[in-house]
Amino acid sequence: MIRIRKRNRDRSKLALHGLRAATTRPVAPTPAARPGGHPWADGLSDVSIAGDPLAFPHLARTDLPAHPTTVAEYARLVREIAADRDRWEPLVHYDALTRWYARLETGPGYEVWLLSWLPGQSSGFHDHGTSSGVMTVVRGELVERSLTHAGEGSRDLRPGGQRVFSPGYLHEVVNASLEPAVSIHLYTPGLTEMNQYGAAVVPEQHPQTSAEAH
Repeated sequence: MIRIRKRNRDRSKLALHGLRAATTRPVAPTPAARPGGHPWADGLSDVSIAGDPLAFPHLARTDLPAHPTTVAEYARLVREIAADRDRWEPLVHYDALTRWYARLETGPGYEVWLLSWLPGQSSGFHDHGTSSGVMTVVRGELVERSLTHAGEGSRDLRPGGQRVFSPGYLHEVVNASLEPAVSIHLYTPGLTEMNQYGAAVVPEQHPQTSAEAH
């Protein structure tokens, strides 16, 4: 008589038993989750809890510009830098002979400068060539005098406000107070020329092209 071996059936039982044992066997905690490790290290990652952010386009946008490209974005950058006192305040230096300045940041098509002004120091009447700009005062107070075909204008510049100007804008900035002042200036494109003018000269090609933003 031919006997039918139960080897395959036994193997199936062993495999099933092993599967059950594997699913019921306690899992040892990872080293990070043991006493002394980080309290939040429970073996679960952010992705396993919240899902993969790359699967949701609104959580992983790739169309945001790496650097500012518009006037609004330049103004926002200046505000952010001005608010970050730990970034610019340790760099401030005053020079009794001339205005002091240091480059804070550069990017594609723009640069940011930090300037200090002792009482009486002035830029003189000038333009910025083909560059536009944004400036803000972060310490003290400055006075801006502008020259246009309509005549001369003057305004006080204090922390919290911004001046935005286009290419060819003709003005002078001076510290007319008794205390030092500090300002931040962004130029786009980066400043390559600064044409000086006498106070009585008002070129016709320099219209009023500045605006104030808050």
